[in-house]
Amino acid sequence: MARRLLSSTTSLLDASQAQPYPMKKLFAALFVVALTAPAAAWAQAWPTAKPVRLVIPFPAGGATDTIGRMLAQQLATALGQQVVVDNKPGAGGTIGSDIVAKAPADGYTILLATSSTHSIGPALNPRLPYDAFKSFAPVVHVANAPSVLVVGQSFPAATARELVDLLKKNPGKYNFGSSGIGTYPHLTAEMFKWRAGGLFVVHIPYRGTGLVMTDLIAGQIGFLMDSVVSAQPHIAAGRVRPLAVSGAKRSASLPNVPTLTEQGVPGMEFGNWFGFFAPAGTPADIVQRLNRELNAIVRSPDMIERLGKTGAEPVGSTPEQFAKTYRDEYDNWKLVIQRANIRAE
Repeated sequence: MARRLLSSTTSLLDASQAQPYPMKKLFAALFVVALTAPAAAWAQAWPTAKPVRLVIPFPAGGATDTIGRMLAQQLATALGQQVVVDNKPGAGGTIGSDIVAKAPADGYTILLATSSTHSIGPALNPRLPYDAFKSFAPVVHVANAPSVLVVGQSFPAATARELVDLLKKNPGKYNFGSSGIGTYPHLTAEMFKWRAGGLFVVHIPYRGTGLVMTDLIAGQIGFLMDSVVSAQPHIAAGRVRPLAVSGAKRSASLPNVPTLTEQGVPGMEFGNWFGFFAPAGTPADIVQRLNRELNAIVRSPDMIERLGKTGAEPVGSTPEQFAKTYRDEYDNWKLVIQRANIRAE
């Protein structure tokens, strides 16, 4: 056996000396195969090594958390591997997003992001600890959620038109709340003020939408532009009154509430997007697997019904379509931020 091996090795060396260029090419090809084989095998084995961690960069109970937990359950079934939800709130979604940006690009850490983290955030603060367009691999746009304009039960306006008239007649008298400077509720309210003709309303920032809602119910603030998903339970309980929704059409969960466009406030045909990202450099076949599974989940009849009940609208997309969506949103919110002269805290 040893002689045959030695003889074969000698023959191979002799052949390589007789035909140096073909053998060098063969060795180079074998070297490339040796390098790429482990990566390919790793991607094919995903996700068998450990559970997939889904980072949600907002507190439990909010719109992103609600949607994320519904999708995580279905994704775990589709992948045959546990998907663990990990809430990492703070700094308008920046803390959780940064964790994923710096995580290994192996498919075991993914992010459910929103307009706040990847469109508004970079438009408001160019010095984020991550690059919203280079630090992540977009996976899929899973859902949109329109905003809803809500007031307390005792507030003296029954429609968005009445609210606009009231605010125009009393500049500076009324206020609105948000979950913080530069957050999605803040900027949608600024958009409303602009599109309604340049209203003068005082902004009161809070540390979370839950605190705003408490004061809205108590009559301490005038109105709030909240996500339909997080406002829905309070509307259903009769604690607040919805006056209008954003978006090009009425929300399926609030069919009797007209859009702002219907009530004479143009340019409000938008909603908060929700989408999955992986760290930049994640293998393309893992990104495609996630895209395929999540598209199938959000387009299933069961998930369409479940998301619809929360006020969210299923979408689905390719990674390329999603990348264009959040880049276009960045441009739109940049304009609002500049017009309102908003500065990051």
